[in-house]
Amino acid sequence: MPTIGFEIKRKCKVCGKVFVAKTLDSHYCSPKCSKVAWKRKKDVKDRNAKLEAIARQVSDIREYISVKEAVAMFGVERSILYRLIKLGRIPVINMGTRLTRIKRSEMERLFLNRQESIAEKEKPVPKTYSLEPEDCYTITEICEKYHINDSSVWAHVRKYSIPSRQIGNYVYVPKQEIDNLYKSEVE
Repeated sequence: MPTIGFEIKRKCKVCGKVFVAKTLDSHYCSPKCSKVAWKRKKDVKDRNAKLEAIARQVSDIREYISVKEAVAMFGVERSILYRLIKLGRIPVINMGTRLTRIKRSEMERLFLNRQESIAEKEKPVPKTYSLEPEDCYTITEICEKYHINDSSVWAHVRKYSIPSRQIGNYVYVPKQEIDNLYKSEVE
């Protein structure tokens, strides 16, 4: 990862400490915080895998489901479910110690199914670009057109993940992305 020629102060996403970023992609102040963030992401991924497995095991014909199954199927926290039960907004049957059953139709009325809510968060289709020289600017052309220096252009190219292509001594960047990026500065 190349270093940048100016200082960027950021707040660590784990510990909250302010630090000087060594690269544009730096989000953590130390390797320790980076490992903590990785572990948190892994734990969330594992938890979601377990919840999906529980949700798949529940048959569609069951009218009453357990709290654990409701959490897995509808993606709602346990504490929220118990709060709604206590307020009387969700009808339940208590069949004994640790045998609280929730009416499935009420849960469907109040919340989306987990599969529907995950489907809404799907990633958008990546853009396709023409990196042919006639559809692109060189870095020098961008500097002259928008009156900025080349290090700023490179910083924006990296920050916004704008594709680039090198042909000989020239680096080409798609015109439409650059025009969208600097449009507000020209007007």
